[in-house]
Amino acid sequence: MDMPKDPIMLMSFLNTQLRDNYSSLTELTKSYGVSEDEIISKLEAVGYHYDTERNAFVLA
Repeated sequence: MDMPKDPIMLMSFLNTQLRDNYSSLTELTKSYGVSEDEIISKLEAVGYHYDTERNAFVLA
């Protein structure tokens, strides 16, 4: 399955995956074979950051 290209859809997809299937962003990105830094950069560009305690992307 490909990840959504739109940053807001991507954030929603990632948060759902993090909530339901993965204990960390690192685990998720390794599973999908994508760059963690690239994901973080895409979402920071639209005002979201990864909160490790919540295991979710939240508004900065």
